[in-house]
Amino acid sequence: MLRYWTAGESHGRTLLALVDGFPAGLDIDYEQVNVELARRQGGYGRGGRQKLETDKLEVLTGIWQGKTLGSPLTLQVINADYKLERLKELERPRPGHADLVGAIKYLGSIRGVLERASARETAVRVAAGALARQLLRRFGIETIGYVTEIGGLAIETPVGSIDEQRRLRDSSSVYTLAPQRDGEFEKLIDEAADNGDTLGGVMEVRVEGLPIGLGTHTQWDRKLDGRLAQAVMAVQAIKGVEIGLGFEAARRPGSQVHDAIHYDASQKHLPSLGYTRPTNNAGGLEGGMTNGQPLVVRAAKKPISTLRKPLDSIRMDTKEPQRANYERSDVCAVSAASVIIEHVVAFEIAAALIDKFGGDSVVEIQDRYQLFLKRAAEH
Repeated sequence: MLRYWTAGESHGRTLLALVDGFPAGLDIDYEQVNVELARRQGGYGRGGRQKLETDKLEVLTGIWQGKTLGSPLTLQVINADYKLERLKELERPRPGHADLVGAIKYLGSIRGVLERASARETAVRVAAGALARQLLRRFGIETIGYVTEIGGLAIETPVGSIDEQRRLRDSSSVYTLAPQRDGEFEKLIDEAADNGDTLGGVMEVRVEGLPIGLGTHTQWDRKLDGRLAQAVMAVQAIKGVEIGLGFEAARRPGSQVHDAIHYDASQKHLPSLGYTRPTNNAGGLEGGMTNGQPLVVRAAKKPISTLRKPLDSIRMDTKEPQRANYERSDVCAVSAASVIIEHVVAFEIAAALIDKFGGDSVVEIQDRYQLFLKRAAEH
Protein backbone atom coordinates (compact mmCIF):
# COMPACT_ATOMS: atom_id res chain seq x y z
CA MET A 1 0.00 0.00 0.00
CA LEU A 2 1.39 3.38 -1.03
CA ARG A 3 0.67 6.12 1.53
CA TYR A 4 2.28 9.16 3.10
CA TRP A 5 2.20 11.39 6.16
CA THR A 6 3.38 14.98 6.51
CA ALA A 7 4.98 16.77 9.44
CA GLY A 8 6.18 20.27 10.20
CA GLU A 9 4.57 23.64 10.74
CA SER A 10 4.89 26.66 8.48
CA HIS A 11 7.02 28.42 11.11
CA GLY A 12 9.40 25.46 11.54
CA ARG A 13 12.73 24.89 9.86
CA THR A 14 11.63 21.88 7.80
CA LEU A 15 8.61 20.26 6.22
CA LEU A 16 8.70 16.48 6.06
CA ALA A 17 6.78 13.71 4.33
CA LEU A 18 7.23 10.00 5.03
CA VAL A 19 6.27 7.94 1.98
CA ASP A 20 5.75 4.23 2.61
CA GLY A 21 5.20 1.53 -0.01
CA PHE A 22 7.06 3.20 -2.89
CA PRO A 23 8.63 0.49 -5.09
CA ALA A 24 12.34 0.00 -5.60
CA GLY A 25 14.22 0.84 -8.76
CA LEU A 26 12.96 4.31 -9.71
CA ASP A 27 15.58 6.90 -10.63
CA ILE A 28 14.53 10.14 -8.92
CA ASP A 29 14.57 13.21 -11.13
CA TYR A 30 15.10 15.95 -8.55
CA GLU A 31 14.91 18.74 -11.10
CA GLN A 32 11.45 17.67 -12.20
CA VAL A 33 10.28 17.69 -8.57
CA ASN A 34 11.81 21.12 -7.97
CA VAL A 35 10.10 22.51 -11.09
CA GLU A 36 6.75 21.47 -9.61
CA LEU A 37 7.64 22.96 -6.23
CA ALA A 38 8.48 26.24 -7.98
CA ARG A 39 5.17 26.18 -9.86
CA ARG A 40 3.36 25.73 -6.55
CA GLN A 41 4.93 29.00 -5.40
CA GLY A 42 3.93 30.85 -8.55
CA GLY A 43 0.83 32.23 -10.18
CA TYR A 44 -0.45 35.79 -10.32
CA GLY A 45 -1.83 36.99 -6.99
CA ARG A 46 0.61 35.33 -4.60
CA GLY A 47 1.95 37.13 -1.52
CA GLY A 48 5.38 38.23 -0.38
CA ARG A 49 6.37 35.03 1.36
CA GLN A 50 6.85 33.23 -1.95
CA LYS A 51 9.75 35.59 -2.69
CA LEU A 52 11.49 34.42 0.49
CA GLU A 53 11.17 30.70 -0.16
CA THR A 54 12.88 28.66 -2.85
CA ASP A 55 11.62 25.15 -2.27
CA LYS A 56 14.01 22.29 -3.06
CA LEU A 57 13.54 18.59 -2.39
CA GLU A 58 15.93 16.56 -0.28
CA VAL A 59 15.42 12.80 0.15
CA LEU A 60 16.87 11.72 3.48
CA THR A 61 16.08 8.00 3.47
CA GLY A 62 15.00 5.27 1.10
CA ILE A 63 17.43 5.84 -1.78
CA TRP A 64 20.77 4.45 -2.86
CA GLN A 65 22.78 5.98 -5.71
CA GLY A 66 19.74 7.94 -6.82
CA LYS A 67 17.36 4.97 -6.94
CA THR A 68 14.52 4.13 -4.58
CA LEU A 69 15.15 1.10 -2.37
CA GLY A 70 11.59 0.09 -1.54
CA SER A 71 12.05 1.27 2.04
CA PRO A 72 10.27 4.39 3.40
CA LEU A 73 11.24 7.64 1.71
CA THR A 74 11.73 10.69 3.91
CA LEU A 75 11.20 13.85 1.89
CA GLN A 76 12.35 17.22 3.23
CA VAL A 77 11.71 20.78 2.12
CA ILE A 78 13.58 23.46 4.06
CA ASN A 79 11.69 26.51 5.34
CA ALA A 80 13.76 29.62 4.64
CA ASP A 81 11.24 31.76 6.53
CA TYR A 82 11.23 29.83 9.80
CA LYS A 83 11.61 33.07 11.82
CA LEU A 84 7.83 33.20 11.73
CA GLU A 85 8.03 31.38 15.07
CA ARG A 86 8.93 34.74 16.63
CA LEU A 87 5.62 36.30 15.67
CA LYS A 88 3.28 37.21 18.48
CA GLU A 89 0.13 35.33 19.35
CA LEU A 90 -3.09 36.25 17.55
CA GLU A 91 -5.83 37.48 19.86
CA ARG A 92 -8.63 37.64 17.28
CA PRO A 93 -9.49 34.56 15.19
CA ARG A 94 -9.95 35.00 11.44
CA PRO A 95 -13.29 33.85 10.01
CA GLY A 96 -12.84 30.99 7.58
CA HIS A 97 -9.63 29.72 9.17
CA ALA A 98 -9.02 26.97 11.72
CA ASP A 99 -8.11 29.64 14.31
CA LEU A 100 -11.17 29.58 16.56
CA VAL A 101 -12.17 25.93 16.41
CA GLY A 102 -8.57 24.69 16.55
CA ALA A 103 -7.71 26.78 19.59
CA ILE A 104 -10.83 25.54 21.38
CA LYS A 105 -10.37 21.90 20.33
CA TYR A 106 -6.75 21.70 21.49
CA LEU A 107 -7.12 24.19 24.37
CA GLY A 108 -4.10 26.02 23.00
CA SER A 109 -3.02 29.07 21.05
CA ILE A 110 -4.27 30.33 17.70
CA ARG A 111 -0.69 30.66 16.48
CA GLY A 112 0.02 26.98 17.04
CA VAL A 113 -3.10 26.04 15.10
CA LEU A 114 -2.66 28.34 12.13
CA GLU A 115 0.95 27.38 11.51
CA ARG A 116 0.01 23.69 11.12
CA ALA A 117 -3.25 24.43 9.30
CA SER A 118 -1.35 26.58 6.79
CA ALA A 119 -1.19 25.44 3.16
CA ARG A 120 2.58 25.71 3.47
CA GLU A 121 2.40 22.03 4.47
CA THR A 122 1.37 21.16 0.91
CA ALA A 123 4.92 21.69 -0.37
CA VAL A 124 5.85 18.15 0.67
CA ARG A 125 2.55 16.81 -0.65
CA VAL A 126 3.53 18.20 -4.05
CA ALA A 127 6.96 16.58 -3.68
CA ALA A 128 5.38 13.20 -2.91
CA GLY A 129 3.01 13.59 -5.86
CA ALA A 130 5.87 14.55 -8.17
CA LEU A 131 7.62 11.28 -7.31
CA ALA A 132 4.35 9.46 -7.97
CA ARG A 133 4.13 11.14 -11.38
CA GLN A 134 7.60 9.85 -12.23
CA LEU A 135 6.42 6.34 -11.38
CA LEU A 136 3.25 6.75 -13.44
CA ARG A 137 5.26 7.82 -16.49
CA ARG A 138 6.93 4.42 -16.50
CA PHE A 139 3.46 3.07 -17.32
CA GLY A 140 2.58 5.71 -19.91
CA ILE A 141 0.27 7.58 -17.52
CA GLU A 142 0.41 11.38 -17.67
CA THR A 143 -1.27 14.08 -15.58
CA ILE A 144 -1.97 17.78 -15.99
CA GLY A 145 -3.60 20.32 -13.69
CA TYR A 146 -4.83 23.76 -14.71
CA VAL A 147 -7.20 26.57 -13.73
CA THR A 148 -10.62 26.87 -15.37
CA GLU A 149 -12.16 29.69 -13.34
CA ILE A 150 -11.14 32.56 -11.03
CA GLY A 151 -13.58 34.84 -9.24
CA GLY A 152 -16.48 33.79 -11.46
CA LEU A 153 -14.58 34.35 -14.71
CA ALA A 154 -14.48 30.97 -16.49
CA ILE A 155 -12.89 29.65 -19.68
CA GLU A 156 -13.48 26.59 -21.82
CA THR A 157 -10.85 23.85 -21.86
CA PRO A 158 -9.36 23.61 -25.37
CA VAL A 159 -9.03 20.18 -26.94
CA GLY A 160 -5.48 18.93 -27.36
CA SER A 161 -2.83 16.53 -26.14
CA ILE A 162 -1.45 16.86 -22.63
CA ASP A 163 1.84 18.13 -24.08
CA GLU A 164 -0.01 20.86 -25.98
CA GLN A 165 -2.04 21.76 -22.92
CA ARG A 166 1.09 21.96 -20.77
CA ARG A 167 2.63 24.43 -23.19
CA LEU A 168 -0.44 26.63 -22.93
CA ARG A 169 -0.62 26.38 -19.15
CA ASP A 170 3.06 27.07 -18.62
CA SER A 171 2.82 30.25 -20.69
CA SER A 172 -0.09 31.56 -18.59
CA SER A 173 0.45 33.77 -15.54
CA VAL A 174 -2.54 32.15 -13.82
CA TYR A 175 -2.03 28.56 -15.13
CA THR A 176 -5.09 28.45 -17.40
CA LEU A 177 -5.14 26.93 -20.89
CA ALA A 178 -5.98 30.33 -22.37
CA PRO A 179 -2.88 32.52 -21.86
CA GLN A 180 -4.36 35.11 -24.24
CA ARG A 181 -6.88 35.93 -21.48
CA ASP A 182 -4.35 36.40 -18.68
CA GLY A 183 -4.95 40.15 -18.68
CA GLU A 184 -8.61 39.66 -17.73
CA PHE A 185 -7.70 37.46 -14.78
CA GLU A 186 -4.89 39.76 -13.64
CA LYS A 187 -7.24 42.73 -13.70
CA LEU A 188 -9.77 40.82 -11.62
CA ILE A 189 -7.11 39.89 -9.06
CA ASP A 190 -5.76 43.45 -8.94
CA GLU A 191 -9.26 44.82 -8.29
CA ALA A 192 -9.73 42.37 -5.41
CA ALA A 193 -6.37 43.41 -3.96
CA ASP A 194 -7.30 47.09 -4.18
CA ASN A 195 -10.51 46.32 -2.30
CA GLY A 196 -8.70 44.37 0.42
CA ASP A 197 -10.47 41.22 -0.77
CA THR A 198 -9.51 37.76 -2.06
CA LEU A 199 -10.62 35.41 -4.85
CA GLY A 200 -11.22 31.69 -5.25
CA GLY A 201 -11.72 29.56 -8.31
CA VAL A 202 -11.97 26.15 -9.95
CA MET A 203 -9.20 23.79 -11.04
CA GLU A 204 -9.25 20.68 -13.20
CA VAL A 205 -6.92 17.68 -13.32
CA ARG A 206 -6.78 15.31 -16.27
CA VAL A 207 -5.03 11.90 -16.24
CA GLU A 208 -4.47 9.99 -19.48
CA GLY A 209 -3.12 6.51 -20.25
CA LEU A 210 -4.99 4.78 -17.43
CA PRO A 211 -5.76 1.07 -17.74
CA ILE A 212 -9.16 -0.38 -16.97
CA GLY A 213 -9.59 -1.56 -13.39
CA LEU A 214 -7.67 0.69 -10.97
CA GLY A 215 -9.71 0.92 -7.78
CA THR A 216 -12.49 -1.51 -6.86
CA HIS A 217 -16.23 -1.76 -6.29
CA THR A 218 -15.86 -4.36 -3.53
CA GLN A 219 -15.41 -2.08 -0.50
CA TRP A 220 -16.66 1.46 -0.02
CA ASP A 221 -13.37 2.77 1.35
CA ARG A 222 -11.35 1.38 -1.58
CA LYS A 223 -13.40 2.94 -4.37
CA LEU A 224 -11.07 5.17 -6.34
CA ASP A 225 -13.54 8.03 -6.72
CA GLY A 226 -13.94 8.14 -2.94
CA ARG A 227 -10.18 8.08 -2.38
CA LEU A 228 -9.66 10.85 -4.90
CA ALA A 229 -12.41 12.99 -3.41
CA GLN A 230 -10.94 12.63 0.08
CA ALA A 231 -7.41 13.47 -1.10
CA VAL A 232 -8.55 16.55 -3.01
CA MET A 233 -10.97 17.78 -0.35
CA ALA A 234 -8.19 17.49 2.24
CA VAL A 235 -6.23 20.27 0.49
CA GLN A 236 -6.65 23.55 2.35
CA ALA A 237 -9.60 25.73 1.20
CA ILE A 238 -11.10 23.13 -1.16
CA LYS A 239 -14.89 23.14 -0.69
CA GLY A 240 -16.12 20.95 -3.55
CA VAL A 241 -14.94 18.05 -5.72
CA GLU A 242 -16.45 16.83 -9.00
CA ILE A 243 -15.60 13.88 -11.23
CA GLY A 244 -16.66 14.05 -14.85
CA LEU A 245 -19.94 15.92 -15.17
CA GLY A 246 -20.16 16.16 -11.39
CA PHE A 247 -23.19 18.13 -10.23
CA GLU A 248 -24.32 18.64 -13.81
CA ALA A 249 -25.12 14.91 -13.97
CA ALA A 250 -27.90 15.50 -11.45
CA ARG A 251 -29.59 17.97 -13.80
CA ARG A 252 -29.75 15.74 -16.89
CA PRO A 253 -31.73 12.61 -17.81
CA GLY A 254 -29.76 9.38 -17.84
CA SER A 255 -29.66 9.27 -21.64
CA GLN A 256 -27.58 12.47 -21.55
CA VAL A 257 -25.28 11.33 -18.74
CA HIS A 258 -24.09 7.76 -19.29
CA ASP A 259 -21.35 7.01 -21.80
CA ALA A 260 -22.21 4.48 -24.53
CA ILE A 261 -19.75 1.59 -24.97
CA HIS A 262 -18.17 0.89 -28.38
CA TYR A 263 -15.29 -1.31 -29.48
CA ASP A 264 -12.48 -0.58 -31.93
CA ALA A 265 -10.20 -3.56 -32.60
CA SER A 266 -7.47 -1.23 -33.91
CA GLN A 267 -7.10 0.15 -30.35
CA LYS A 268 -6.90 -3.26 -28.67
CA HIS A 269 -3.21 -2.71 -27.89
CA LEU A 270 -3.93 0.43 -25.83
CA PRO A 271 -4.57 0.42 -22.06
CA SER A 272 -8.27 0.94 -22.87
CA LEU A 273 -8.11 -2.48 -24.64
CA GLY A 274 -10.11 -1.14 -27.59
CA TYR A 275 -13.16 -0.12 -25.61
CA THR A 276 -14.15 3.41 -26.64
CA ARG A 277 -16.73 5.95 -25.54
CA PRO A 278 -18.20 8.76 -27.66
CA THR A 279 -18.42 10.85 -24.47
CA ASN A 280 -16.61 10.89 -21.13
CA ASN A 281 -19.29 12.21 -18.79
CA ALA A 282 -18.24 9.70 -16.14
CA GLY A 283 -14.81 11.32 -16.04
CA GLY A 284 -13.02 8.00 -16.45
CA LEU A 285 -14.55 6.27 -13.40
CA GLU A 286 -17.42 3.82 -13.14
CA GLY A 287 -18.26 1.80 -10.01
CA GLY A 288 -15.20 3.16 -8.21
CA MET A 289 -12.86 1.89 -10.94
CA THR A 290 -11.05 3.42 -13.93
CA ASN A 291 -12.76 2.54 -17.21
CA GLY A 292 -9.88 3.26 -19.59
CA GLN A 293 -11.00 6.80 -20.45
CA PRO A 294 -9.21 9.95 -19.25
CA LEU A 295 -9.79 10.74 -15.59
CA VAL A 296 -11.23 14.23 -15.05
CA VAL A 297 -11.34 15.66 -11.51
CA ARG A 298 -12.46 19.19 -10.69
CA ALA A 299 -12.04 21.12 -7.42
CA ALA A 300 -13.55 24.36 -6.11
CA LYS A 301 -11.34 26.55 -3.93
CA LYS A 302 -12.86 29.19 -1.68
CA PRO A 303 -11.31 32.67 -1.49
CA ILE A 304 -8.41 32.99 0.95
CA SER A 305 -9.75 33.67 4.45
CA THR A 306 -7.16 36.24 5.50
CA LEU A 307 -8.47 39.63 4.38
CA ARG A 308 -6.61 42.94 4.35
CA LYS A 309 -9.95 44.49 5.33
CA PRO A 310 -10.84 41.97 8.03
CA LEU A 311 -14.31 40.75 8.95
CA ASP A 312 -15.85 40.98 12.40
CA SER A 313 -14.41 38.74 15.08
CA ILE A 314 -13.87 38.78 18.85
CA ARG A 315 -10.95 38.92 21.27
CA MET A 316 -10.39 35.45 22.67
CA ASP A 317 -9.58 36.75 26.16
CA THR A 318 -12.44 39.21 26.65
CA LYS A 319 -14.94 38.04 23.98
CA GLU A 320 -15.34 41.69 23.03
CA PRO A 321 -16.11 42.39 19.33
CA GLN A 322 -13.17 43.48 17.19
CA ARG A 323 -11.94 43.08 13.64
CA ALA A 324 -10.05 39.85 12.91
CA ASN A 325 -6.27 39.77 12.87
CA TYR A 326 -4.49 40.20 9.54
CA GLU A 327 -1.50 38.06 8.58
CA ARG A 328 0.42 38.62 5.35
CA SER A 329 -1.32 36.59 2.71
CA ASP A 330 -2.08 36.00 -0.94
CA VAL A 331 -4.90 37.64 -2.85
CA CYS A 332 -5.45 34.60 -5.05
CA ALA A 333 -3.77 31.20 -4.79
CA VAL A 334 -5.93 29.28 -7.26
CA SER A 335 -2.95 28.76 -9.60
CA ALA A 336 -0.89 27.23 -6.81
CA ALA A 337 -3.84 25.09 -5.75
CA SER A 338 -4.03 23.60 -9.27
CA VAL A 339 -0.47 22.34 -8.80
CA ILE A 340 -1.32 20.81 -5.43
CA ILE A 341 -4.49 19.16 -6.71
CA GLU A 342 -2.65 17.63 -9.67
CA HIS A 343 -0.11 16.05 -7.36
CA VAL A 344 -2.46 14.66 -4.73
CA VAL A 345 -4.45 13.09 -7.58
CA ALA A 346 -1.24 11.64 -9.06
CA PHE A 347 -0.34 10.13 -5.70
CA GLU A 348 -3.74 8.41 -5.36
CA ILE A 349 -3.50 7.05 -8.90
CA ALA A 350 -0.03 5.67 -8.17
CA ALA A 351 -1.36 4.10 -4.97
CA ALA A 352 -4.19 2.45 -6.91
CA LEU A 353 -1.71 1.21 -9.53
CA ILE A 354 0.42 -0.44 -6.84
CA ASP A 355 -2.66 -1.89 -5.14
CA LYS A 356 -3.74 -3.47 -8.43
CA PHE A 357 -0.42 -4.83 -9.66
CA GLY A 358 1.67 -5.20 -6.48
CA GLY A 359 5.37 -5.92 -6.60
CA ASP A 360 8.40 -4.71 -4.66
CA SER A 361 10.15 -3.10 -7.62
CA VAL A 362 9.18 -1.02 -10.62
CA VAL A 363 10.29 -3.83 -12.96
CA GLU A 364 8.09 -6.37 -11.18
CA ILE A 365 5.07 -4.06 -11.32
CA GLN A 366 5.67 -3.48 -15.04
CA ASP A 367 5.76 -7.23 -15.67
CA ARG A 368 2.47 -7.72 -13.83
CA TYR A 369 0.94 -4.78 -15.64
CA GLN A 370 1.81 -6.20 -19.05
CA LEU A 371 0.52 -9.64 -18.06
CA PHE A 372 -2.79 -8.11 -16.98
CA LEU A 373 -3.17 -6.20 -20.27
CA LYS A 374 -2.50 -9.43 -22.18
CA ARG A 375 -5.04 -11.44 -20.17
CA ALA A 376 -7.63 -8.63 -20.23
CA ALA A 377 -7.33 -8.27 -24.02
CA GLU A 378 -8.15 -11.99 -24.33
CA HIS A 379 -11.12 -11.76 -21.97
